[in-house]
Amino acid sequence: MAEKITNHKDLRVYQQAVDGAMAIFQLTKKFPVEERFSMVDQVRRSSRSVCANIGEAWRKRRYRAAFIAKLNDAEGEASETQIWLDLARRCCYVSSSEATSLEKIYDNIIGQLVTMIRQVDKWVIEES
Repeated sequence: MAEKITNHKDLRVYQQAVDGAMAIFQLTKKFPVEERFSMVDQVRRSSRSVCANIGEAWRKRRYRAAFIAKLNDAEGEASETQIWLDLARRCCYVSSSEATSLEKIYDNIIGQLVTMIRQVDKWVIEES
């Protein structure tokens, strides 16, 4: 029997987003100093925003449109994170294998978010 989801921290997609954000945090520690206030800030911000938007979506389940909008925001931030990873690879700040591994994590996150949006009736709270 599946465990009951009682808050956003129980969601597999949230857990994976947090793991991805923490991996990016560790990875960006070795970026050049001149990228500290540009690429490092941007990729950390977008990866953390995925988590934040999932948490916000969870709290907005009473409002179908708001729930979907927050999941869409999370999906967009996950895509932005992938773009920053691609740029980091092209700048040789991360290896191809590191970037590919993280991009796959974010592909999985995006897939889960899209599934939640498509199956929105499983997630929204119906007011009685």
